[in-house]
Amino acid sequence: MRTTGTTGSTGITYASAGVDTEAGDRAVELMKASVSATMTPAVVGGVGGFAGMVDVSGLRDYRRPLLATSTDGVGTKVAIAQALGVHDTIGQDLVGMVVDDIVVVGARPLLMTDYIACGRVVPERVADIVRGVAKACAAVGAPLLGGETAEHPGLMAPDDYDVAGAATGVVEADRVLGAERVRAGDALIAMASSGLHSNGYSLVRRVIEHAGWSLDREVPELGRALGAELLEPTRLYTAACLGILERVSPDDGSGEMSVHALSHITGGGLAANLSRVLPTGLVGDVDRSAWTVPPVFDLVRALGEVPWGDLESTLNLGVGMVAVVDPEAADATMAASRAAGIEAWVLGTVHDAAGYAPSGRVVAGAKGVDGGSVDIHGQYRA
Repeated sequence: MRTTGTTGSTGITYASAGVDTEAGDRAVELMKASVSATMTPAVVGGVGGFAGMVDVSGLRDYRRPLLATSTDGVGTKVAIAQALGVHDTIGQDLVGMVVDDIVVVGARPLLMTDYIACGRVVPERVADIVRGVAKACAAVGAPLLGGETAEHPGLMAPDDYDVAGAATGVVEADRVLGAERVRAGDALIAMASSGLHSNGYSLVRRVIEHAGWSLDREVPELGRALGAELLEPTRLYTAACLGILERVSPDDGSGEMSVHALSHITGGGLAANLSRVLPTGLVGDVDRSAWTVPPVFDLVRALGEVPWGDLESTLNLGVGMVAVVDPEAADATMAASRAAGIEAWVLGTVHDAAGYAPSGRVVAGAKGVDGGSVDIHGQYRA
């Protein structure tokens, strides 16, 4: 049977298929002010174009600019946001997971884009998510240059959603941080996490389910409700790390730097991610007694009887970023981090693997990187 395009047609419409384009338009209107607030003088055009543009003529002042890019999501932490009906913090998690990966090579962010997939567009909910993304973008100086909200009825439940994002940054070729700069004797400087960040939530959620705890349960050792702790946003390190580079390793054109590498502690935990920025033949000597693991991690361990080894290979345990620096720059690095509001401490030292006798759990070859290793040993502070 044929249908016509006239008013009163009984044919199938996009709306009857589950896609509400008017709701999408309302979501855009609600988020427009938040997105506009991230725009820097380098942005060309406004919100709503098919593509975002940024003026990069300033890169002509670079000796040899390299573009750095990364993409990521938030993982199953979104399930906590959905369960609590709190959607304005997930955006910071997204920005942190993406932008703090590109600062690891020393790159300054130029732009960020986001993507939200949902079963049904609820304009206010989408606007909340984007408001969180935009606020975090403004904090790291990266314009939210583009985005997409896609409605997927039949593929996702009506109230389900997921978020993803990508960022691009720039770094001088002779200022790139990485394993090739690291040498024996370097100090490992830890920068504190704000909590669980955005990794390991499949484990965390399974533990909470197993324990039968509700998200609104008040937990004395946390000083707040469980759900509020689990939704604590991922700490943003970009501005602090760029500040450390400027203060500790100012660009004098020589390419020499006192900061040698950065490691963003995400999925896989401390040892696995740190080993990715150490060269073959070197080992990071990390003493567990160097810091006290925050209460939320021990709570997860105790509730689920999670082995320490599994906990270490899944969660950050209180360390969100590690700077590998010349030992003479250790104090200045910690001071710069603290000046940015992030507690820092000496985590350990880099050694030649030859002649080094490991005394703990050794991790190497994480995420396909053929590099150095990390020996994490000792006992955590009580």
